[in-house]
Amino acid sequence: MSDVPRVPPRYVPVLTEVVGAAARVEPVAPVPPMPEPRLAPPPPQPTQAAPLDPQALQDQLLHRVMQRVDLALEQQLHDAVASMVLQHTHALVPRLREEIEFVVRQAVAEAVAAELTQRPTA
Repeated sequence: MSDVPRVPPRYVPVLTEVVGAAARVEPVAPVPPMPEPRLAPPPPQPTQAAPLDPQALQDQLLHRVMQRVDLALEQQLHDAVASMVLQHTHALVPRLREEIEFVVRQAVAEAVAAELTQRPTA
């Protein structure tokens, strides 16, 4: 592996930034509850959106694409592995039956032989 330290992505805050931001927050007096309006408020007017940072947009897009790829890969890999396990199981059945038959025949033959040697002949 490389000895170069990893740099976190731009959208991940550093601990000192989080702690520093928490220290700068001043307590705010509680806001008294507003009386409920009798009429429904008018619908909000569309406002002009602030321009977004291209790097932030790219990071968001990358994150969403990776989530979709992860979900798709998980399902496809699950299906592929299940199919291969089923194929191998079907291929093993005849060989397992042969092996089990051989072991059972051998065990029965040994048990019969042991019984015949211990039984007195009449």
